[in-house]
Formats: sequence, C-alpha cells, structure tokens
Amino acid sequence: MSEETTANRFDTVKWVVVIALIAVAVVGNSYYSDQSLLYRVLGILAIAAVAGMVALQTAKGVAFWALVKGSRTEIRKVVWPTRQETVQTTMIVVAFVLLVALLLWGLDAFLSWLVSRAIA
Repeated sequence: MSEETTANRFDTVKWVVVIALIAVAVVGNSYYSDQSLLYRVLGILAIAAVAGMVALQTAKGVAFWALVKGSRTEIRKVVWPTRQETVQTTMIVVAFVLLVALLLWGLDAFLSWLVSRAIA
C-alpha cells in the first residue's frame, strides 16, 4: 500500500470528523436553545476551530493554507493608489455616470415625446 493511498484514506476519515463536528455544533445549538446566546456562540466557535484544525491536516487543507500564505505574499506586492489618485479616479467615474444618466434621460424624454406625437 502506497503512502498516497494511506494519506487519502486518512483524509477521508478526517473529513468525516470535520462533518461530524459541524453536525454536533448545529444539533447542539438547537438542543441548547434555552441557554444564553453567548455560550452557544462560544461553543460553535470552539467546535469550528477544532474542525478547521482537523481540516487543515488534510491534503486539501495543506494546499488551501499554502494558497492563503501565497496570497498574503502577493497582496504585499500590490502598489496601492495614493489618496489623490483615488479621488481623481472617483471623480472621473462620477462625471461619466452623470453624463450617461443625462444622455439616457434625454433619449427617454425624446422617445416619450415621439410616441406621444405618434399616438395623438
């Protein structure tokens, strides 16, 4: 039996545990509905944290975590616009939207006038 087959089998078991934990959280929240909302939320968060840790131990969880780390690295490389650039771009968009709105209003008014003349 290869390591990959063994890992896949254990991954299946881990995913079953994750689903079971989520089911326990949902059923427990319903069962303890007479308890304080704070305690139920804390319980759900604790179970979700455990389920997340188990999920991160699977092959897909490891790949997901690598994606998150890679995304954080890439987001640091982004050159964000300055405040002035953001304001100027926003003003251009607002002006363009107003211009298109006026054109559509004028076209609508003209077509309404044309239809009312054709009917009368």
